[in-house]
Amino acid sequence: MTAPMSEDAKKTHKPDPITERILAMIADGKSVTPQEVAQAFYKDIKTPTMSPDGWHKYLTAVRQQAIHLARLGQLEITRKGEPVDPNNFKGVVRLRKVQAPLP
Repeated sequence: MTAPMSEDAKKTHKPDPITERILAMIADGKSVTPQEVAQAFYKDIKTPTMSPDGWHKYLTAVRQQAIHLARLGQLEITRKGEPVDPNNFKGVVRLRKVQAPLP
């Protein structure tokens, strides 16, 4: 378990840019793949000297942040349109905002 942040740490703490990108991309209610997030993130930081397919190296970080956000209840990881357990899933997945339960 991690210790709570001090007030000074909270003031200087910068949100993770990959987390911000994920949340921005699902804000409109659409789902996205981790690959789409990695590509969009890379496009934001890419310089002319960087490889066009360098987004691959950010894919693991995107998946890790998506799992973290799913555990916090800020998004859902889905497979074939159904939410999966963020602690135990495989295969092709999408990320989306948490859906309200049907009445």
